[in-house]
Amino acid sequence: MKKILVLIAVCIGYSVSTFAFNPSDYKSFYKLNNKATFTGLVGYIDADQEQAAFLQRVFKVTEEELSNAAKKENIAAADNVVNYNLRNAKCILSEEQYKKYLVFVNVYLNNDNNFAMFSENK
Repeated sequence: MKKILVLIAVCIGYSVSTFAFNPSDYKSFYKLNNKATFTGLVGYIDADQEQAAFLQRVFKVTEEELSNAAKKENIAAADNVVNYNLRNAKCILSEEQYKKYLVFVNVYLNNDNNFAMFSENK
């Protein structure tokens, strides 16, 4: 009986650890406020000044709220913050710009560079 209880405890511990909050899963959203990254993004999606100002406010809120979610290790809150970011970006950007934004964020999630290449190409 003890072996079964230990096995169940190990399984529960393993499943909880696989769903633990990992801030690196959200690293692209943390760094969008970085000046070089933001400048590269704005140039890449060809955003005007009004769009850039709106995005900057959204990115600031995103960064603050992700930090709060990380402190609480709340995955649901972090996911809500990401949805907030994407919904607001979709509202202010054109369809073409939003597609580019999604590409930027997805590539940023899968790579660990600062996207200087975008500012160099534009």
